[in-house]
Amino acid sequence: MFDNLSERLRATLHRVRGQGRLTEENVSDALREVRMALLEADVALPVVRGFIDRVRVRALGREVAVSLTPGQALIKVVHDELVSVMGEANEGLDLKTRAPAVVLMAGLQGSGKTTTTAKLARRLKEREGKKVLVASCDVYRPAAIEQLRTLAAEVGVAFHPSDPSQDPVAIAEAAVEAARRRFVDVVILDTAGRLHVDEAMMEEIRRIHAATQPVETLFVVDSMTGQDAANTARAFHDALPLTGVVLTKTDGDARGGAALSIRQITGRPIKFLGVGEKSTALEPFHPDRVVSRILGMGDVLSLVEEVEQKVDKDKAARLAGKLAKGKKFDLEDFRDQLEQMQRMGGLAGLMEKLPGAADLPRGVKSQMGDVEVRRMIAIVGSMTPRERRFPDVIRGSRKRRIAAGSGTQVQEVNRLLKQHGQMQKMMKKMSKKGGLAKLMRGRKGGGGMPGLPF
Repeated sequence: MFDNLSERLRATLHRVRGQGRLTEENVSDALREVRMALLEADVALPVVRGFIDRVRVRALGREVAVSLTPGQALIKVVHDELVSVMGEANEGLDLKTRAPAVVLMAGLQGSGKTTTTAKLARRLKEREGKKVLVASCDVYRPAAIEQLRTLAAEVGVAFHPSDPSQDPVAIAEAAVEAARRRFVDVVILDTAGRLHVDEAMMEEIRRIHAATQPVETLFVVDSMTGQDAANTARAFHDALPLTGVVLTKTDGDARGGAALSIRQITGRPIKFLGVGEKSTALEPFHPDRVVSRILGMGDVLSLVEEVEQKVDKDKAARLAGKLAKGKKFDLEDFRDQLEQMQRMGGLAGLMEKLPGAADLPRGVKSQMGDVEVRRMIAIVGSMTPRERRFPDVIRGSRKRRIAAGSGTQVQEVNRLLKQHGQMQKMMKKMSKKGGLAKLMRGRKGGGGMPGLPF
């Protein structure tokens, strides 16, 4: 998300950064570019106007004028105002109520409510230790109930059975009562997709809301709809007391206008982002971190949290122990590292969270995607166990066989072997200098993974 906006803003602000003095003229030129970038990102016009006016006042004010580096001061102003537009800080779910806490999911058809219900259930179960029950009140869409039943089994949470012949309000009430009997902490109610202009359907969800008294009513919206997402959220909020928004399919939206518009238009915070199809692909929305990524400043906090959650610490410990004993970093270890990286969104996903990485040339970034990581894993997978343990035996005919088996070229096999060799040297140096021991001492506090191939 934000790829196009990020590129335009960084280019504009980079030109301003070199200015020794900011004048009304060069500030106006820069803000004209920023305005165009925001509009192209499909940010709502009233939001753009308010943002530009506030930045202009601050940019020409004393805080920037007296700065030794006025260009950098302007970047800080843009950063602070973008954070302000999106809501200052992450607002999590407020589940402080007598159990079971009810979370009601609302939204248009096809916005991703059912998959988001399962993702949220998994997150509450794994990250917050909650006992969760999910129920489908969607009696209109074929197989909606079965879809949620399947997803509930996949993420390991309780499912309350329902039937298309039942009244949605009765389903919701029965699910809450079942949760109370089973001492469940959180009930998530998935509802049918509906248009805000469909008065009968809106009346139905109002009745569900009145019957269950949810502590959270989340509007699930597809980010690809741009500023229409914000307008639809406002219309729903006028009819239903929303407490927050979940933006889905953000991994496929290069513009990001919805994220920049929703808070200002609806007054409701974005609480989560859907960042992929997997049941783990739901992230809390942190405005400050998102803005840092947009402006190319990285997002080290999110990177650390991701490593904490997704790195196999036992494998990391075994590898560190192996290298500490003087054993070589072989291609089996290399593949483990690639697979760990893939779980964290690939090298591109890691790099976008590192400060300065956004300024890398497009050609370099294009080699860091999931496709490249999968290709490397396939190459290693085409080797025999002996070749993975002893890479030095891989010569001409073996390289041709490995390339044919992985659907790649011999040059790609050579490149992988070269990358492995460089990593092997790095690991050897670390073990000699006691770097691995230091790494493992740091890891006792819950940290990291020895070595990544970049």
